[in-house]
Amino acid sequence: MSRMLASVNNLEEALIALQLDVDIIDLKQPELGALGALQTPQVQIIVEQIQRAKPVSATIGDLPMQAELIFNAVSNMADTGVDYIKIGFFPGQDWTKVITKLATLTQTRIKLIAVLFADQQPDLNNIEQFSQAGFSGIMLDTMNKASGSLTQVMPLATLQHFVHTAHQQQLLCGLAGSLRASDIQILLPLQADYLGFRGALCEQHQRTAKLDPAAILKIKASIAAV
Repeated sequence: MSRMLASVNNLEEALIALQLDVDIIDLKQPELGALGALQTPQVQIIVEQIQRAKPVSATIGDLPMQAELIFNAVSNMADTGVDYIKIGFFPGQDWTKVITKLATLTQTRIKLIAVLFADQQPDLNNIEQFSQAGFSGIMLDTMNKASGSLTQVMPLATLQHFVHTAHQQQLLCGLAGSLRASDIQILLPLQADYLGFRGALCEQHQRTAKLDPAAILKIKASIAAV
């Protein structure tokens, strides 16, 4: 069964997610973009408070594909003790130098997750490249949150191909992108390792609003019921 990832933007929200027993606590700042980052001191405080009770992931922000810039951001985030670091790979830019540079970090047991954006028609032929570089996982998300959920911007057959290829390459596989409760029944049969949520867990389903514990429980129940 796919696990549930909940994105949170501060310590209070992280503790709510922990109390409600979500599987993965993901740290990001939705007000700063698709993969907006929290400041590393804030991430470190949250990691210390969670005390390894749950895996914690964190984003490094919506950064341009500049190898040195991303390398430094990942290195700084790794110092917080977070379990997984998510890096957005944006379209129309050269990924090769970035992936090659980051491969030196994966050799030191830093766990990296590549994030591709389904609404930007990503080249899914790059999945093997991430595996060869030592990445721990790969996920699909959406960049433009107004364009609809993941299931609305990418055909189901393509999503199935993505999950299958990721698992062939022995990568953790995640699916996210404005997911709602109605997407769960569609996506669970694909057997991704986790489904990621933010907006569906918030008041009035607004991703920049506060977490709503009742909404978290609803998503948990929907996953368990399928």
